[in-house]
Amino acid sequence: MRAVHAERHLIDRVGWLRAAVLGANDGLVSTASLIVGVAASAAGTGEVLVAGCAGLVAGAMSMAAGEYVSVSSQADTERADLARERRELADDPAAEREELARIYVVRGLDHALALQVADQLMAKDALGAHARDELGISEVTTARPVQAALTSAATFSAGGVLPLLVAVVSPAHLAVFAVSVASLVFLAVLGTLSAKAGGAAIVRATARVACWGALAMAVTAGIGSLVGKAV
Repeated sequence: MRAVHAERHLIDRVGWLRAAVLGANDGLVSTASLIVGVAASAAGTGEVLVAGCAGLVAGAMSMAAGEYVSVSSQADTERADLARERRELADDPAAEREELARIYVVRGLDHALALQVADQLMAKDALGAHARDELGISEVTTARPVQAALTSAATFSAGGVLPLLVAVVSPAHLAVFAVSVASLVFLAVLGTLSAKAGGAAIVRATARVACWGALAMAVTAGIGSLVGKAV
């Protein structure tokens, strides 16, 4: 008997990878930008660190809450669609069989074979077949609010603590330069790791996160400098 080839696809990582990359990138950019902006206003080391810590904690909580709310909304929609599909299967299974068969016809099967496929799939798991092929809901893509919230909070904190540590060990007069350079390096590493995990082009992903990070820090540094001179 021929062994079954177990194949793992990159799409299996999409749920946690999106939240992880978003959280780490946001933590790095927002915390570094906040530190650079406050430091550019000629604030003292203590003030810079307080602002950085506050931004880190507030950002992590905001990311967790935002992810939980948004993904919960997706989960609610999925549950509503599944409940509706369950009712339709109970009320008119013949129409649901034909509906599923038409999906397979569009994909290239002739109608007779499509009906056979629909019959066999519905005999095993009718709701699962309609969820996957009609609604696009599967185990890989289904919404997981708690997982998304925890992942975002953890990765935001991991990303945000890096520029904060650089600010701690840097002399006050070099804080803007040190945090900016270190954060760009961290962003480049993040872009490389996320590209490898997702199978994307490394150079493009790295340049993308580094450019946006540099822009954010440059803007906040400029605003911080102007505000510092004004007050």
